Amino acid sequence: MSALRDYRMMIGGSWCEAASGAWMESEFPYSRQPWCRVPRGGEADARAAVDAAVAAFDDPAWAGLQPMARAKLLFRLADLIEARADELAEIESRDNGKRIVETRGQLRRIPDWFRYFAGLADKIEGGVVPNGNADVLNLTVHEPLGVVVAITPWNSPLLLAAWKLAPALAAGCTVILKPSEYTSASSLELAALIEEAGFPLGVVNVVTGLGGELGPALVGDPRIAKVSFTGGDAGGRAVYRLAAEHFHDVSLELGGKSPNIVFDDAEIANAVNGITGGIFAATGQTCIAGSRLLVHRSIHDEVVDRLVAACTGLRFGDPLDPETQVAPVATQPQFDKILGHIDDAKAAGATCVLGGEAVAGPEGSDTLFIAPTIFTGVTGDLRLAREEVFGPVLAVMAFDDDEEAIAIANDTDYGLAAGVWTMNMRRAVRVTRRLKAGTVWVNTYRQVSHASPFGGYKQSGLGRENGMEAMAAFLQTKCIWFNAGDAVPNTFDLR
Repeated sequence: MSALRDYRMMIGGSWCEAASGAWMESEFPYSRQPWCRVPRGGEADARAAVDAAVAAFDDPAWAGLQPMARAKLLFRLADLIEARADELAEIESRDNGKRIVETRGQLRRIPDWFRYFAGLADKIEGGVVPNGNADVLNLTVHEPLGVVVAITPWNSPLLLAAWKLAPALAAGCTVILKPSEYTSASSLELAALIEEAGFPLGVVNVVTGLGGELGPALVGDPRIAKVSFTGGDAGGRAVYRLAAEHFHDVSLELGGKSPNIVFDDAEIANAVNGITGGIFAATGQTCIAGSRLLVHRSIHDEVVDRLVAACTGLRFGDPLDPETQVAPVATQPQFDKILGHIDDAKAAGATCVLGGEAVAGPEGSDTLFIAPTIFTGVTGDLRLAREEVFGPVLAVMAFDDDEEAIAIANDTDYGLAAGVWTMNMRRAVRVTRRLKAGTVWVNTYRQVSHASPFGGYKQSGLGRENGMEAMAAFLQTKCIWFNAGDAVPNTFDLR
């Protein structure tokens, strides 16, 4: 085995090891071999990162920049990411095992986020408020919240970092980025590009370590202003409770159990493509996975047969090989969790019509492959219908009419996304308006954009990322009152 690559954290403009001297290894999910080491930061490192971000927020080198100057830094960062997109994609695939064709697709789009929010940086406008008094001028201005703690998961580290960094920096905040302990390398590479782009020291800090060790120290620091978290609902609850101690602003993008609804007038070939991409892309490890398939009973068997045919004979292999169609699961704990859900569904009486098992890697290697899995006969009370699996497992449920489809779709604690497949525009409008989900796609699935707000209903989270709404999430409003009259009345002489 070749020597491991050592990364260091970025705190206050300095590249540093953990104060404790501890390290963590990152494993390539395909080979199950470590390929790099990152610092295992702790409370002292969290405190240093907050110190640096607080100082940078008040430093004229950042606080004194005009919005257009912030925009130029973001444009420069976008160009640097674009120039190294393929290299960053390979690092990310090596960290989390996602297929290189998928990580390249993401990395080539990430510059769009920084350019979009760069364009909004000088468009943060206040207003004049009519207040009923001709002698008093009332203005509003929008100011950056302050220090932001951005916590990202392992499935799409750089894309989700961009969702948080781009609007926060455009608004004038400073940021502490805490990536998942499983996938920290690409975020540290991004820190190097942020440094190269010329951002002032301490404006962006990247600290690495275990969530349970770093998270409380970061989120519990009274000096931060906001926590932006993407991850599971258990982690989101922990962040929310801790942030409440200091009344931090919080945005949470959590899990999903998203329904993909196929009506009897759908174009089945398109629906099958959307369903397979919605659940089996990224090995099902995506918050917007269409993990519940609702199919009109009259076409149920045809849709299932086509899905099985489309997902049979796929090539399992190295995620760095562009010809690979199925990549391994990212981590051992996630692999075990997915298999547990599969075993539970079988025991509960659901019918496994495809997959349902771990698959040996090429040449019998000990690799984290799970076959694309489809269950039919799933009822709403099964764990498979209610809990997020975060893996390549599809639960198929039949319905008889529109009302039943809507009821099944909304029968969940989550509300992140949904898909609707129909050629009837009246039905599409009626159904999308009644679905309790933050994003609804019609005759497509798994589309996101820097310009389109994204977030969930119910236990799928709080707040929105992307689009102009994301800028508002990193700003606070100040009202300013000017008295232009000749005198201020004496309150004791009022009659």
